[in-house]
Amino acid sequence: MKNKINKIMKNQKLIISFILIIFLSVYSLMKVNGQENGKKINLDIVYIGNSITQGVQLPIPKEDAPPATATEYLRHQSGITSVEFSNQGRSGYTTIDFLPATVKAFPKVLDAAHLLHTDSQRILVFSISLGTNDSAEEGPNGSPVDPKAYHSNMKTIADKLLAEFPGCSIVFQQPIWYSPTTYNHSRYLAGGLARLQSYFPELQELVKEYTKSNPGQVFMGDVIAFEYFKNNYLTDLIPESGNAGTFYLHPNKKGAVELGKFWGEGIYQCVIKN
Repeated sequence: MKNKINKIMKNQKLIISFILIIFLSVYSLMKVNGQENGKKINLDIVYIGNSITQGVQLPIPKEDAPPATATEYLRHQSGITSVEFSNQGRSGYTTIDFLPATVKAFPKVLDAAHLLHTDSQRILVFSISLGTNDSAEEGPNGSPVDPKAYHSNMKTIADKLLAEFPGCSIVFQQPIWYSPTTYNHSRYLAGGLARLQSYFPELQELVKEYTKSNPGQVFMGDVIAFEYFKNNYLTDLIPESGNAGTFYLHPNKKGAVELGKFWGEGIYQCVIKN
């Protein structure tokens, strides 16, 4: 009788242990997906950028631009219930045009964010991709912008966003490749392309700085798209006629989908997984 009772108790312990293992596994999975205690992740994203963000030369910019495709990508990711967005891309704009002091683009960004983000339970994200126009040899406002000035400008923009929206998240998206023949109404060429790449370490350094001052709020998003477009410009960028021959600068419809995936995954990994 005693052996039978011991056997029953042993089996019960095994069953309880098994149930506990399953519970912990499910709990861990839910936590990773942002679903702990039934929590639902809802995002409001304001995309800040230039003509690439705006989606110039795309058939239907409102639907085809990278912010739209990035948002659609995120809507299909695990743990996310809904995503709304505002595209604040401005063709030809540099970081200088987005500085709060210039009272040019920044007030419109603030208005868009306030209009979009009306529910404090949702997560407000600013996805920023600037630098292409800053890197030009001549043309866009303030260009060429040297790396240290670029760093300072991006920090000023981010600081103001954090002050206006204390609970927000900021994701820096690394600018994408353009051909060294790029020369439309503005002159970019090889010097501009080299300058563009000098901004990348500045973005990384900025994130490190914010890790100390604003932990868990400012992240480095995509860093892959630059090489992708460098290797796939014939299929993913629009050939344009310029002063130095054909150049490649703006994504076509396929490229905008790919860039959207890069941006969306960057936001997902930074905001949802962290």
